[in-house]
Amino acid sequence: MLSSKNLKSKRVVVALGGGIAAYKVCELVSTLFKSGVEVRVILTKSAQEFITPLTLATLSRHQAYTDDDFWQPIYSRPLHIELGEWADLIVIAPLTANTLAKLTYGMADNLLTNTVLASTCPVLLAPAMNTDMWEQVAVQRNWLQLLTNSRFYGMGTASGLLACDRIGAGRMAEPAEIFVYIQSLLHTQGIRDLAGKQVLISAGGTREYLDPVRFIGNPSTGKMGLALAQAALHRGAKVILVHCPASWDVPLGVEAIPVISADEMQQVMLEHLANADIIIMSAAVADVKPKEYSTEKLPKRSLPENLPLAAVPDIVAEIGNRKQPHQYLIGFAAQTGDIITPAKEKLQRKKLNAIVANPIDKVDSGFGSDNNQAVFLDMSGREVEIPACSKLEMAHYLFDFVV
Repeated sequence: MLSSKNLKSKRVVVALGGGIAAYKVCELVSTLFKSGVEVRVILTKSAQEFITPLTLATLSRHQAYTDDDFWQPIYSRPLHIELGEWADLIVIAPLTANTLAKLTYGMADNLLTNTVLASTCPVLLAPAMNTDMWEQVAVQRNWLQLLTNSRFYGMGTASGLLACDRIGAGRMAEPAEIFVYIQSLLHTQGIRDLAGKQVLISAGGTREYLDPVRFIGNPSTGKMGLALAQAALHRGAKVILVHCPASWDVPLGVEAIPVISADEMQQVMLEHLANADIIIMSAAVADVKPKEYSTEKLPKRSLPENLPLAAVPDIVAEIGNRKQPHQYLIGFAAQTGDIITPAKEKLQRKKLNAIVANPIDKVDSGFGSDNNQAVFLDMSGREVEIPACSKLEMAHYLFDFVV
């Protein structure tokens, strides 16, 4: 996530529609406040059937507003004008079919819809409803029409067991995923500078198996690749994420392709290379693999004292040789000690457009960490140092550097 320092001056209005998913918004409001964001909450009349203003006021440390406040002449300026001008971002979660229809056609009959019309900031939408409701022609038409307005960003819905016992699409995105999207929009101020681009990303550490149990691997968790995928998606790109085994969930809207070995990753990356505008090789690909593979687990006594090894494909070098002039290839160089010299050599040797040199011997940085630090270098000679920050911030700084 973005650092508290970068979030401290940000102002977010969180508006709740009427739906059972409203209870999840408590976690979102609490997380925003703990991160340093100033939060103001709006509840529609129907939202108050599911959760009380007192709960959200307690979590946000500020009065939670309702339509009763909207219609009372107790403010120096109209409340919706004050909130609309105050906000850096408006989040509507859960977004109901009713509020969606109103926003699509510019209607304003309550505090939420009036605040949206009285603002110019980005608006993040997290819909939630029954599957049949979500899939109605009118609802989908309204959804697609609203998203043609550049102010609005939609998260789509997840599938699973709904409160009505139906299994299908319509679940609201989880609070943690909404929070990541909020951070991205606060960083970019809603600019979609990757719209129309396809970004191909590799992530995680490959595993080269000796038998069904043992493998040669590394500590990479794929968190950096995940952050890159999130940042690219939130900046408007179509994202394909080729990832090794990971413990995190794939973001809504990202096309994810799981792989295990370097050979598998090479095959998938090359299959999708032609349509990619930006290729980012953030995966920690193994350098070698066991020369022979046993289909059955080897007894301990049968393990060789000296394990014969074979080289694995150099995916970055192959893509560097194949990429077209319009394609931009970014590599990663995880190093200890001097990180600049080997990164510059790799930049040239593998025909990269840019490279991220990041230390793995620093505290709270590199493999497995939520944070990172790096130096960006490119073929034109630019060299930009990025101090310790979250991996999502690092991803956005990288796209700022590239775009």
